[in-house]
Amino acid sequence: MLYLQLFLSFFKIGLFGFGGGLAILSLIQMEVERYGWMSQQEFVDIVAVSQVTPGPIGINCATYVGYTTAGFWGSVLATSAIILPSLIIMLSICKAYFWLNKKFHDNPYFTQTLRMLRFTVLGLIASAALLLIKPTNFIDSVSWIIFALVAFFTVLPEIAKPLVNKTTPPFREGLGVGFSFLSHPILLIVLAGIAGYFIYR
Repeated sequence: MLYLQLFLSFFKIGLFGFGGGLAILSLIQMEVERYGWMSQQEFVDIVAVSQVTPGPIGINCATYVGYTTAGFWGSVLATSAIILPSLIIMLSICKAYFWLNKKFHDNPYFTQTLRMLRFTVLGLIASAALLLIKPTNFIDSVSWIIFALVAFFTVLPEIAKPLVNKTTPPFREGLGVGFSFLSHPILLIVLAGIAGYFIYR
């Protein structure tokens, strides 16, 4: 029964989790709380581990939840279940796309649909972020400062884009690379981890 619950839950998440990554964390949390597979603190810890390990966060999270709930085969089942819908859908879409390549190329309705989906993904990511903003994660003002700094450097390239565009070509490329480096996710994860270690050890 547990294996069936794991498969159906993560198959459903994989099927309806548009946007992937952080966008499906809220769906995973709903299923975890629904069946009582782990506490809220355990889920937050799993999300943190999923973010710093290689691979998509949604798949990593499914693997850890499956392993915590039902051991090795639970992790295999949960990971396979969350991947399966995307695999089936993408293979079907790719086959249809190549078959109807001329019809889809420069199709204004198709382009407009993709633009509209961006807003949906943005809302799902915001929902996941709000679910993680809890007293267990933000224990004092310092943790809020770290969060604000990471958020600032994440959007820094977009903020600085008008300034970069006004500079001459040689400096423009250097500034663009510099801002991109400062906002690199791996760098921000490492720096936030180091800051957290020295502040809260």
